[in-house]
Amino acid sequence: MNKVILMGRLTRDPDVRYSQAQGNEPAKCVARYNLAVDRRYKREGDEQTADFIQIVAFGKAGEFVEKYLKKGTKVIVTGRIQTGSYVNKDGNKIYTTDIVAEDQEFAESRKSADSNTAPVPDGDFAPSSDGGFMNIPDGIDEELPFN
Repeated sequence: MNKVILMGRLTRDPDVRYSQAQGNEPAKCVARYNLAVDRRYKREGDEQTADFIQIVAFGKAGEFVEKYLKKGTKVIVTGRIQTGSYVNKDGNKIYTTDIVAEDQEFAESRKSADSNTAPVPDGDFAPSSDGGFMNIPDGIDEELPFN
């Protein structure tokens, strides 16, 4: 099983690119960003208290990144480790390790993030001042499966 769950903040704005459209297939979104993930314990003599992990998101997940994530946004990423390699212009073989994002969620409310998260999509419901939960409009009580 290859499954990774990480929580951290974006260290900079994501790099978003689109592949070339081929035939009937539209261009696909590829978004890359670095996530600063705090270490649970600080090792003696070690100044670094976080790991910086490269995340890549394809397709709809990449479009989500482009639309909602920016530097400082705190997210939870679920994905898988993918390793690879390439030969650089100097002829040296470079090894890579990325996390391929399968699911991305905000890890804090807009209120607690101050201005670190992206705006909520437009809709009929407005955010309340109670921890980021949505208000239920009047007159919808009959449609709810609970009281």
